[in-house]
Amino acid sequence: MRSDPSTAQSGAGPAAVPPPRARVGLALALGVAAVSCAAILITFARQQGVPALSIAALRLALASVVVVPVALLRCRREIRGLSPRDLGLAALSGLFLALHFGFWTTSLDSTSVMSSVVFVSTNPLFVALASALLFRERLSPSTLAGIGIAVAGGAVVGFLDAAQSGTASARGDLLALLGAVSASAYLLVGRRVRSRMSLPLYVGIVYLVAAACLLLAVGITGTPLEISRPRGMLWVAALALGPQLLGHTSYNYALRYVSATLVTVTLLAEPVGATILAIPLLGQVPTWPSAAGGVLILAGIFVAARGEARVGERTGSGEGGWRRPRETK
Repeated sequence: MRSDPSTAQSGAGPAAVPPPRARVGLALALGVAAVSCAAILITFARQQGVPALSIAALRLALASVVVVPVALLRCRREIRGLSPRDLGLAALSGLFLALHFGFWTTSLDSTSVMSSVVFVSTNPLFVALASALLFRERLSPSTLAGIGIAVAGGAVVGFLDAAQSGTASARGDLLALLGAVSASAYLLVGRRVRSRMSLPLYVGIVYLVAAACLLLAVGITGTPLEISRPRGMLWVAALALGPQLLGHTSYNYALRYVSATLVTVTLLAEPVGATILAIPLLGQVPTWPSAAGGVLILAGIFVAARGEARVGERTGSGEGGWRRPRETK
Protein backbone atom coordinates (compact mmCIF):
# COMPACT_ATOMS: atom_id res chain seq x y z
CA MET A 1 0.00 0.00 0.00
CA ARG A 2 1.28 3.43 -0.88
CA SER A 3 0.74 6.62 1.01
CA ASP A 4 -2.46 8.62 0.69
CA PRO A 5 -2.09 10.72 -2.44
CA SER A 6 -3.53 13.67 -0.60
CA THR A 7 -0.06 14.16 0.81
CA ALA A 8 1.73 14.29 -2.53
CA GLN A 9 1.12 15.36 -6.07
CA SER A 10 1.28 11.95 -7.65
CA GLY A 11 -0.25 9.91 -4.85
CA ALA A 12 2.74 7.60 -4.94
CA GLY A 13 5.28 7.42 -2.20
CA PRO A 14 6.93 5.23 0.37
CA ALA A 15 4.98 2.55 2.17
CA ALA A 16 2.77 3.91 4.93
CA VAL A 17 0.17 2.61 7.30
CA PRO A 18 -3.35 3.99 7.59
CA PRO A 19 -3.74 6.86 10.06
CA PRO A 20 -4.51 6.02 13.69
CA ARG A 21 -8.17 5.36 14.42
CA ALA A 22 -8.13 8.32 16.79
CA ARG A 23 -7.37 10.65 13.87
CA VAL A 24 -10.20 9.28 11.76
CA GLY A 25 -12.49 9.38 14.80
CA LEU A 26 -11.56 13.01 15.38
CA ALA A 27 -12.35 13.80 11.74
CA LEU A 28 -15.80 12.24 12.12
CA ALA A 29 -16.42 14.11 15.39
CA LEU A 30 -15.43 17.44 13.80
CA GLY A 31 -17.63 16.63 10.83
CA VAL A 32 -20.67 15.99 13.03
CA ALA A 33 -20.10 19.18 15.05
CA ALA A 34 -19.80 21.24 11.85
CA VAL A 35 -22.78 19.83 9.96
CA SER A 36 -25.01 20.11 13.04
CA CYS A 37 -24.84 23.88 12.54
CA ALA A 38 -25.89 23.72 8.87
CA ALA A 39 -29.67 23.89 9.32
CA ILE A 40 -29.30 26.79 11.76
CA LEU A 41 -27.04 28.77 9.39
CA ILE A 42 -29.38 28.11 6.45
CA THR A 43 -32.34 29.37 8.46
CA PHE A 44 -30.41 32.50 9.45
CA ALA A 45 -29.54 33.14 5.78
CA ARG A 46 -33.17 32.62 4.75
CA GLN A 47 -34.23 35.17 7.38
CA GLN A 48 -31.95 37.66 5.58
CA GLY A 49 -33.83 37.05 2.34
CA VAL A 50 -31.33 34.74 0.60
CA PRO A 51 -33.22 32.19 -1.58
CA ALA A 52 -32.78 28.55 -0.61
CA LEU A 53 -31.38 27.47 -4.00
CA SER A 54 -28.92 30.37 -3.95
CA ILE A 55 -27.71 29.32 -0.49
CA ALA A 56 -26.99 25.81 -1.76
CA ALA A 57 -25.21 27.11 -4.87
CA LEU A 58 -23.15 29.75 -3.07
CA ARG A 59 -21.97 27.44 -0.26
CA LEU A 60 -20.54 25.03 -2.82
CA ALA A 61 -19.18 27.78 -5.08
CA LEU A 62 -17.31 29.34 -2.14
CA ALA A 63 -16.01 25.93 -1.06
CA SER A 64 -14.84 25.25 -4.62
CA VAL A 65 -12.85 28.50 -4.65
CA VAL A 66 -10.85 27.05 -1.76
CA VAL A 67 -10.45 23.37 -2.71
CA VAL A 68 -10.02 23.50 -6.50
CA PRO A 69 -6.75 25.52 -6.46
CA VAL A 70 -5.40 23.15 -3.79
CA ALA A 71 -6.23 20.17 -6.01
CA LEU A 72 -4.61 21.77 -9.06
CA LEU A 73 -1.42 22.58 -7.14
CA ARG A 74 -1.00 19.34 -5.21
CA CYS A 75 -2.41 16.72 -7.58
CA ARG A 76 -1.02 17.62 -11.02
CA ARG A 77 0.50 14.21 -11.74
CA GLU A 78 -2.56 12.45 -10.33
CA ILE A 79 -4.78 14.53 -12.60
CA ARG A 80 -2.74 13.52 -15.65
CA GLY A 81 -3.15 9.84 -14.73
CA LEU A 82 -6.83 10.10 -13.82
CA SER A 83 -8.95 7.48 -15.60
CA PRO A 84 -12.16 8.53 -17.38
CA ARG A 85 -14.06 6.10 -15.17
CA ASP A 86 -12.90 7.67 -11.91
CA LEU A 87 -13.45 11.17 -13.28
CA GLY A 88 -16.97 10.20 -14.28
CA LEU A 89 -17.70 8.66 -10.88
CA ALA A 90 -16.44 11.75 -9.06
CA ALA A 91 -18.57 13.96 -11.31
CA LEU A 92 -21.59 11.72 -10.66
CA SER A 93 -20.97 12.06 -6.94
CA GLY A 94 -20.97 15.84 -7.40
CA LEU A 95 -24.32 15.68 -9.19
CA PHE A 96 -25.84 13.71 -6.32
CA LEU A 97 -24.37 16.19 -3.83
CA ALA A 98 -26.01 19.05 -5.74
CA LEU A 99 -29.37 17.27 -5.62
CA HIS A 100 -28.93 16.61 -1.90
CA PHE A 101 -28.30 20.26 -1.06
CA GLY A 102 -30.95 21.53 -3.46
CA PHE A 103 -33.68 19.34 -1.95
CA TRP A 104 -32.64 19.63 1.69
CA THR A 105 -31.96 23.37 1.78
CA THR A 106 -35.36 24.02 0.20
CA SER A 107 -37.05 21.72 2.74
CA LEU A 108 -36.18 24.09 5.58
CA ASP A 109 -38.57 26.67 4.10
CA SER A 110 -41.52 24.37 4.80
CA THR A 111 -40.77 22.28 7.87
CA SER A 112 -38.99 22.51 11.22
CA VAL A 113 -35.28 21.98 11.72
CA MET A 114 -35.94 18.80 13.71
CA SER A 115 -38.17 17.24 11.06
CA SER A 116 -35.86 18.25 8.22
CA VAL A 117 -32.62 16.95 9.73
CA VAL A 118 -34.25 13.74 10.97
CA PHE A 119 -35.73 12.91 7.58
CA VAL A 120 -32.57 13.84 5.67
CA SER A 121 -30.60 11.55 8.02
CA THR A 122 -32.53 8.47 6.88
CA ASN A 123 -29.97 7.83 4.14
CA PRO A 124 -28.64 4.58 5.74
CA LEU A 125 -32.06 3.05 5.06
CA PHE A 126 -31.83 4.01 1.40
CA VAL A 127 -28.27 2.67 1.23
CA ALA A 128 -29.58 -0.68 2.48
CA LEU A 129 -32.52 -0.67 0.06
CA ALA A 130 -30.22 0.24 -2.84
CA SER A 131 -27.96 -2.66 -1.95
CA ALA A 132 -30.95 -5.01 -2.08
CA LEU A 133 -32.50 -3.65 -5.27
CA LEU A 134 -29.40 -2.82 -7.31
CA PHE A 135 -26.85 -5.34 -6.07
CA ARG A 136 -29.21 -8.21 -5.15
CA GLU A 137 -27.98 -8.27 -1.57
CA ARG A 138 -30.30 -9.87 0.98
CA LEU A 139 -31.38 -7.60 3.81
CA SER A 140 -30.72 -8.97 7.29
CA PRO A 141 -33.59 -9.29 9.80
CA SER A 142 -32.04 -6.42 11.79
CA THR A 143 -32.03 -4.22 8.71
CA LEU A 144 -35.67 -5.00 7.94
CA ALA A 145 -36.62 -4.37 11.57
CA GLY A 146 -34.75 -1.06 11.55
CA ILE A 147 -36.50 0.05 8.36
CA GLY A 148 -39.86 -0.82 9.93
CA ILE A 149 -39.07 1.17 13.09
CA ALA A 150 -37.90 4.17 11.07
CA VAL A 151 -41.00 4.09 8.83
CA ALA A 152 -43.19 4.07 11.94
CA GLY A 153 -41.31 7.05 13.34
CA GLY A 154 -41.52 8.84 10.01
CA ALA A 155 -45.28 8.28 9.92
CA VAL A 156 -45.60 9.83 13.40
CA VAL A 157 -43.51 12.91 12.53
CA GLY A 158 -45.13 13.34 9.11
CA PHE A 159 -48.66 13.04 10.50
CA LEU A 160 -47.99 15.53 13.30
CA ASP A 161 -46.33 17.98 10.88
CA ALA A 162 -49.28 17.76 8.51
CA ALA A 163 -51.77 18.18 11.37
CA GLN A 164 -49.97 21.26 12.71
CA SER A 165 -48.87 23.00 9.51
CA GLY A 166 -50.82 21.37 6.70
CA THR A 167 -49.45 20.39 3.29
CA ALA A 168 -46.53 22.85 3.45
CA SER A 169 -44.85 20.89 6.23
CA ALA A 170 -45.51 17.60 4.44
CA ARG A 171 -43.83 19.07 1.34
CA GLY A 172 -40.79 20.00 3.43
CA ASP A 173 -40.60 16.49 4.89
CA LEU A 174 -40.78 15.00 1.37
CA LEU A 175 -38.01 17.29 0.12
CA ALA A 176 -35.84 16.26 3.07
CA LEU A 177 -36.46 12.60 2.19
CA LEU A 178 -35.40 13.28 -1.41
CA GLY A 179 -32.29 14.89 0.05
CA ALA A 180 -31.64 11.67 1.95
CA VAL A 181 -31.95 9.58 -1.22
CA SER A 182 -29.49 11.87 -3.00
CA ALA A 183 -27.08 11.76 -0.05
CA SER A 184 -27.19 7.95 -0.12
CA ALA A 185 -26.15 7.91 -3.76
CA TYR A 186 -23.45 10.50 -3.02
CA LEU A 187 -21.99 8.31 -0.26
CA LEU A 188 -22.20 5.06 -2.24
CA VAL A 189 -20.51 6.50 -5.32
CA GLY A 190 -18.02 8.44 -3.21
CA ARG A 191 -16.96 5.36 -1.27
CA ARG A 192 -16.04 3.60 -4.52
CA VAL A 193 -13.95 6.38 -6.04
CA ARG A 194 -12.54 7.80 -2.79
CA SER A 195 -10.53 4.63 -2.15
CA ARG A 196 -8.58 5.33 -5.37
CA MET A 197 -8.39 9.12 -5.33
CA SER A 198 -6.70 11.65 -3.07
CA LEU A 199 -8.85 13.83 -0.85
CA PRO A 200 -7.94 17.20 -2.47
CA LEU A 201 -8.66 15.93 -5.98
CA TYR A 202 -11.87 14.16 -5.00
CA VAL A 203 -13.45 17.09 -3.15
CA GLY A 204 -12.17 19.48 -5.83
CA ILE A 205 -14.05 17.61 -8.55
CA VAL A 206 -17.14 16.90 -6.45
CA TYR A 207 -17.60 20.41 -5.07
CA LEU A 208 -16.92 22.02 -8.47
CA VAL A 209 -19.44 19.80 -10.28
CA ALA A 210 -22.03 20.29 -7.53
CA ALA A 211 -21.56 24.06 -7.61
CA ALA A 212 -21.85 24.13 -11.42
CA CYS A 213 -25.08 22.07 -11.31
CA LEU A 214 -26.65 24.31 -8.67
CA LEU A 215 -25.58 27.51 -10.44
CA LEU A 216 -27.15 26.12 -13.63
CA ALA A 217 -30.36 25.45 -11.68
CA VAL A 218 -30.26 29.01 -10.33
CA GLY A 219 -29.97 30.35 -13.87
CA ILE A 220 -32.74 28.14 -15.26
CA THR A 221 -35.17 29.04 -12.47
CA GLY A 222 -34.28 32.72 -12.47
CA THR A 223 -33.37 32.65 -8.78
CA PRO A 224 -31.38 35.78 -7.79
CA LEU A 225 -27.84 35.21 -6.58
CA GLU A 226 -27.30 38.74 -5.29
CA ILE A 227 -27.28 39.13 -1.51
CA SER A 228 -28.39 42.62 -0.50
CA ARG A 229 -27.76 42.26 3.24
CA PRO A 230 -24.18 41.78 4.51
CA ARG A 231 -25.40 39.51 7.30
CA GLY A 232 -26.90 37.15 4.72
CA MET A 233 -23.51 36.81 3.03
CA LEU A 234 -21.92 36.23 6.44
CA TRP A 235 -24.20 33.26 7.14
CA VAL A 236 -23.59 31.78 3.68
CA ALA A 237 -19.81 32.15 4.11
CA ALA A 238 -20.03 30.49 7.53
CA LEU A 239 -21.99 27.67 5.92
CA ALA A 240 -19.27 27.16 3.32
CA LEU A 241 -16.46 27.32 5.86
CA GLY A 242 -17.97 25.16 8.62
CA PRO A 243 -20.48 22.52 7.46
CA GLN A 244 -19.08 22.32 3.92
CA LEU A 245 -15.29 22.62 4.11
CA LEU A 246 -14.84 21.25 7.62
CA GLY A 247 -17.87 18.97 7.86
CA HIS A 248 -18.23 17.29 4.47
CA THR A 249 -14.49 17.23 3.79
CA SER A 250 -13.97 15.43 7.11
CA TYR A 251 -16.48 12.79 6.03
CA ASN A 252 -14.77 12.39 2.67
CA TYR A 253 -11.45 11.95 4.46
CA ALA A 254 -12.97 9.25 6.67
CA LEU A 255 -14.54 7.41 3.70
CA ARG A 256 -11.08 6.31 2.62
CA TYR A 257 -10.59 4.39 5.85
CA VAL A 258 -14.05 3.41 7.09
CA SER A 259 -17.21 2.07 5.49
CA ALA A 260 -20.12 4.21 4.37
CA THR A 261 -22.17 2.38 7.03
CA LEU A 262 -19.95 3.62 9.86
CA VAL A 263 -20.04 7.16 8.48
CA THR A 264 -23.83 7.15 8.24
CA VAL A 265 -24.22 5.79 11.78
CA THR A 266 -21.95 8.59 13.01
CA LEU A 267 -24.20 11.08 11.22
CA LEU A 268 -27.03 10.16 13.58
CA ALA A 269 -25.59 12.72 15.99
CA GLU A 270 -26.41 15.53 13.53
CA PRO A 271 -30.20 15.64 14.11
CA VAL A 272 -29.64 15.63 17.86
CA GLY A 273 -27.18 18.53 17.70
CA ALA A 274 -29.29 20.52 15.24
CA THR A 275 -32.47 20.06 17.28
CA ILE A 276 -30.72 21.16 20.48
CA LEU A 277 -29.29 24.25 18.76
CA ALA A 278 -32.68 25.15 17.25
CA ILE A 279 -34.32 25.45 20.67
CA PRO A 280 -32.41 28.53 21.95
CA LEU A 281 -31.38 29.99 18.56
CA LEU A 282 -34.64 29.65 16.61
CA GLY A 283 -37.20 29.03 19.33
CA GLN A 284 -38.22 25.73 17.70
CA VAL A 285 -39.16 23.47 20.60
CA PRO A 286 -40.35 20.05 19.34
CA THR A 287 -43.47 18.58 20.91
CA TRP A 288 -43.05 15.38 22.87
CA PRO A 289 -44.87 13.26 20.23
CA SER A 290 -42.69 14.74 17.46
CA ALA A 291 -39.54 14.15 19.51
CA ALA A 292 -40.66 10.55 20.13
CA GLY A 293 -41.18 10.05 16.40
CA GLY A 294 -37.73 11.46 15.72
CA VAL A 295 -36.20 9.10 18.27
CA LEU A 296 -37.96 6.19 16.57
CA ILE A 297 -36.50 7.19 13.20
CA LEU A 298 -32.97 7.47 14.61
CA ALA A 299 -33.34 4.16 16.47
CA GLY A 300 -34.50 2.48 13.26
CA ILE A 301 -31.54 3.90 11.34
CA PHE A 302 -29.13 2.65 14.00
CA VAL A 303 -30.64 -0.86 14.06
CA ALA A 304 -30.62 -1.09 10.24
CA ALA A 305 -27.07 0.22 9.88
CA ARG A 306 -25.76 -2.13 12.56
CA GLY A 307 -27.47 -5.01 10.78
CA GLU A 308 -25.68 -4.12 7.56
CA ALA A 309 -22.40 -3.77 9.45
CA ARG A 310 -22.72 -7.28 10.93
CA VAL A 311 -23.41 -8.71 7.48
CA GLY A 312 -20.28 -6.97 6.20
CA GLU A 313 -18.21 -8.37 9.06
CA ARG A 314 -19.40 -11.92 8.34
CA THR A 315 -18.85 -11.70 4.59
CA GLY A 316 -15.55 -9.83 4.83
CA SER A 317 -16.79 -7.13 2.49
CA GLY A 318 -15.32 -4.37 4.58
CA GLU A 319 -18.73 -2.90 5.29
CA GLY A 320 -18.44 -3.60 8.98
CA GLY A 321 -16.47 -0.48 9.76
CA TRP A 322 -12.70 0.01 9.40
CA ARG A 323 -10.87 -0.92 6.22
CA ARG A 324 -7.52 -0.32 4.64
CA PRO A 325 -7.36 2.02 1.67
CA ARG A 326 -6.58 0.46 -1.67
CA GLU A 327 -3.25 1.06 -3.31
CA THR A 328 -3.36 4.20 -5.40
CA LYS A 329 -1.68 4.44 -8.77
